[in-house]
Amino acid sequence: MTQEELSEGIVSLSYLSKIENQKTNASPEILQLLCNRLGIEISEDTDREIEEKCKEWYDMLFDKHDKKVMTEKYEELQQLMEHKINKHTIMFEIHTIRYYIVLRDLGKALHKMNKLHDMVDSFNYEESYYWHKFKGNYYTHKEVHQEALRNYKLAEEVIRLANIDDKEIADLHYALSITHNYLREDLAAVDYANQAMAVFQQNYNFNRCAQCHILLGISYQRVKDLDTAIKNYNLALHLGKLNKNENIVYLTHYNLGYLYSMMGISEEAIKHYSLAIETKDLADKTKLDALTHLVQELHTIGDYEKAKAYLHQAKEILELAKCKYDDFYNGYHNYMIQVYTCLLYGDLKKFKSILTDDFIPYLKQQGDYSNLVFYAKLLATYLEEMGKYKESVEYYKLANSSYDQLIKL
Repeated sequence: MTQEELSEGIVSLSYLSKIENQKTNASPEILQLLCNRLGIEISEDTDREIEEKCKEWYDMLFDKHDKKVMTEKYEELQQLMEHKINKHTIMFEIHTIRYYIVLRDLGKALHKMNKLHDMVDSFNYEESYYWHKFKGNYYTHKEVHQEALRNYKLAEEVIRLANIDDKEIADLHYALSITHNYLREDLAAVDYANQAMAVFQQNYNFNRCAQCHILLGISYQRVKDLDTAIKNYNLALHLGKLNKNENIVYLTHYNLGYLYSMMGISEEAIKHYSLAIETKDLADKTKLDALTHLVQELHTIGDYEKAKAYLHQAKEILELAKCKYDDFYNGYHNYMIQVYTCLLYGDLKKFKSILTDDFIPYLKQQGDYSNLVFYAKLLATYLEEMGKYKESVEYYKLANSSYDQLIKL
């Protein structure tokens, strides 16, 4: 049967082409007429089976789930979708964006987004909700946080009109809290974290509650409410241990280490960073974050031998990660390790050149004002001790101006 014969009296040829290329969402009536002409039967039993399988797969699309099982379910569903015309096709395609994000294949996620873009105007409210939410997820992983926020807010706008349950809304509110946190919009981050946690508590989802407590801890830490920050971190730690969630335990110790470091209580910072690196199955970058901060604190209190031992560990991990993570191999961790290698082994000439020629310009380019404050002060102190007062003043000024930028964020 030709396309002309199939479309005659039902839809235009151009509209049929859009349906075939999944560039529009045809009504059930039109699909039924086309299927009748093709001699294809749309079975309600099959449709219900697909709906159940889709829901099962959608519920898997989180980092905690087994990626192998997730992929097997995806391939099974893809085969079903290829041989059946049903009302779940568009929602399945939209959730494929999320699937690729969970697999960290952002290239395929973007390709799927581009493929679906022409159909956006035909999405129903529920499809529109997930479209914007998953686009927000994509931009979060790309660290384009303003664009992530824009899409999350668009998803939030259609909640009332779409058939979205409370658990799903809580997950969106958690994503909004994270994004506001990245943007240092702490009041909004606290508000959304509390909204999300209220639902997680009702459903006894204590791992998600712990994640919210960590976000609250970070936000309260930024606004200098340190007692409330510590309280939230300790609640997260308790829940993480209760549920044997290694990732929660790591994140809590890491953030407590950072808080005590900012307070100038190095012994407590060292205790928590040390506990953080004991966590099993840490990703290379995650372990490097804690190790490099631990080296920093040990150097601060003058425990140079331990600092050297942990610095050696950090170097080994960095070398192993070189091929996988070129973006940070030549970035913060690499420079930081070079700086402390020079400090701990007495190569002060190289220490100065790395900071002035490489590390500080890199931090400026990244807009990393927190580390600019620390390393500009570190260099200024060294220059002052060497009697180079004019240069020292220059870097004290940089530390002060960086701090001013930091509190404006």
